[in-house]
Order: sequence, then C-alpha cells, then structure tokens
Amino acid sequence: MSAASSPDLQSFKAEFFKALAHPVRIRILEVLRARERSVQELQARLDLDQSTVSQQLAVLRTKNIVTARKEGTTVRYEIRDPLVGNLLDVARRVFNNQLAGTQTMLRALRQEARRPARR
Repeated sequence: MSAASSPDLQSFKAEFFKALAHPVRIRILEVLRARERSVQELQARLDLDQSTVSQQLAVLRTKNIVTARKEGTTVRYEIRDPLVGNLLDVARRVFNNQLAGTQTMLRALRQEARRPARR
C-alpha cells in the first residue's frame, strides 16, 4: 500500500479538517492570522465568552494548529503554520465559486418565474 493511500494518513488528514470544522474555530483562526492574541483579546474581538474561546483553542492546540506561549500570567496563541492562512484563502475562493454558481442559478430561476407559463 502506498503512503498516499495509507489509512493512517487519511485519518490524520480527516482529523485535521475536523479540527477546522467549527464556526468559532474558523473565526479564531481568521483573527490569529494577523498576529498572536490572548484569550481575552480573542473574546473581545469575537464577542464570545471565555469558556467558549478556551474550549475551541484547546481543540486547535490538540491538533497542533495553534501554539500557546506564556507571557507572565497571560497565554498568547498563534497559528503554528502560516500555511493555514493560505488554506483559509483557498477555501474562501472555493466557497466564492460555489456561491457564484448558486447566484447564477437563482438569477435563472427568477428569470424563469417572470416568463409567462406556456400551455
């Protein structure tokens, strides 16, 4: 069996994407793209409670997507690999393409609705 089709590798990939598969975690990563931040800074920026932010950061840390650094009594978080930002950019383009296709279908549906029915 080749490494590309290894069940362990496929599981690793799936677990990585599962870690990204939560709206709050995506929002956290979008904010962390610019620079490292503390839980308090993330709370304020995302308008979320401390337990929610901490819980989602724990998932991202467990999957090695973010790292934590102690600064006095504050823990600061940053994205471990800057390529995660590139991944978010590519995903945004994919979503944009999907939504553009949806918009095209909606326009066609509206035009169809304006036409008189044929008998």
